[in-house]
Amino acid sequence: MLSVLRNRTYRRLFAAQVVALTGTGLATVALSLLAYDLAGADAGAVLGTALALKMAAYVAIAPLAGALADRLPRRALLVSMDLARAAVVLALPFVTRVWQVYLLILLLQAASAAFTPAFQATIPQVLPEERDYTGALSLSRLAYDLESLVSPVLAAALLTLVPYSWLFTGTAAGFLASALLVRTTALPPPPGPEAARAESARAESGRAESGRAESGRVGADPAGAGRLYARVAFGVRLLLATPRLRALLALDLAVAAAGAVVLVDTVLLVRDTLGRPAGDVPLALGAYGAGSMAVALLLPRVLERADDRAVMVRAAFVLPGALALLALGLTATPGPWSWPALLAVWLVAGAAGSAVLTPGGRVVRRSAAGGDLPAAFAARFSLSHACWLLAYPLAGGLAAWAGPAVSAAALALLALLGVVGAARLWPREDPAELEHVHPELPAGHPHLAGAGAHHAHAFHIDALHRRWPAAPGR
Repeated sequence: MLSVLRNRTYRRLFAAQVVALTGTGLATVALSLLAYDLAGADAGAVLGTALALKMAAYVAIAPLAGALADRLPRRALLVSMDLARAAVVLALPFVTRVWQVYLLILLLQAASAAFTPAFQATIPQVLPEERDYTGALSLSRLAYDLESLVSPVLAAALLTLVPYSWLFTGTAAGFLASALLVRTTALPPPPGPEAARAESARAESGRAESGRAESGRVGADPAGAGRLYARVAFGVRLLLATPRLRALLALDLAVAAAGAVVLVDTVLLVRDTLGRPAGDVPLALGAYGAGSMAVALLLPRVLERADDRAVMVRAAFVLPGALALLALGLTATPGPWSWPALLAVWLVAGAAGSAVLTPGGRVVRRSAAGGDLPAAFAARFSLSHACWLLAYPLAGGLAAWAGPAVSAAALALLALLGVVGAARLWPREDPAELEHVHPELPAGHPHLAGAGAHHAHAFHIDALHRRWPAAPGR
């Protein structure tokens, strides 16, 4: 896994991701404490609303940003979004009203919604080999875990020395460092039309519906028609037309349900339910990150022996179980066991969530040609965060209205629905050789040579499209 760091470009991009996410982790802790100061017992509802606004920005802006990512200079886009995030974060310590928190969070996450899909789409171009890319995904998962492990521990240490408002300064420093690293890194140009056609085999495989590919070619570039809307809709259509990507979204719903309980309700569970000091809030979030990090370190070897579907679906079934245990525990009178039990549940939830999220990039990558990766990643980013948009206010609202136990039980049911849906949507077999139809092609077309009366045929897609590239626009 660490061998990918020998690639200088990836090494600098990974460093940029680490410092930005470390700062974001500081902001997560500071935002929780800021919400508690402004709203007291209603902090869960305030935090849930703020995080819902974050998801709304992701859902609305990410597809548009993905459509523009291959039209704008990639490095300039990433650097400008980092600078915008730093400027917004520096304003957070000065807010005195809840609505001001909402406005700044919306601006901050709008910039993140433009940054993240473009960054994700760059990595498979830097590391085209499947093994290297898998290692990069695990390292990326580790970087995200810094937001919930190393950053909270750092926040706990800093809170003994400075007020929590100073944590926002650390966040801004992380974004500025990320901007500097990206600015001084040479990024590969987006693949041109020929490269996109060469990778269209993997894309067409991804659109297979129960072993039968949809007519047309995923590797085509709808932006060639000159319409931005077509490019935005393309990524969403790709995800919704592909069984394994629909299953991936169902798994995202399960992860969002568990993650929303952790991120929204932790401050209430620690401060109110258990009556523990503010410094224990980052420790609880750190337990969640520790579980996630441990699994991310193990996954590259696991994925060499097991397929993505088996790992992701089985791990996802742990999530509703963990939430159900939490709900059950909250019905009992708190005792000395309550604090270690909470840490254990968060540890398990983090491990299961990491096993679901880490291989997701592999699934998206197999389902889109290189030129379409920004649109595919942006659509997945947007639709997955729509799940969080549902889960965050649900977790916060239920916690404020009926208590954390009801919130955990309801989100456990939501997670279970997501996992069962994913298990049904994702075909157990995902072959490279597919039988499919092209009713739009005339008889005698080279693509249909030897196909039979109804143009139904099985073939090796890579070899076919090397011989007969699909026409533009299909």
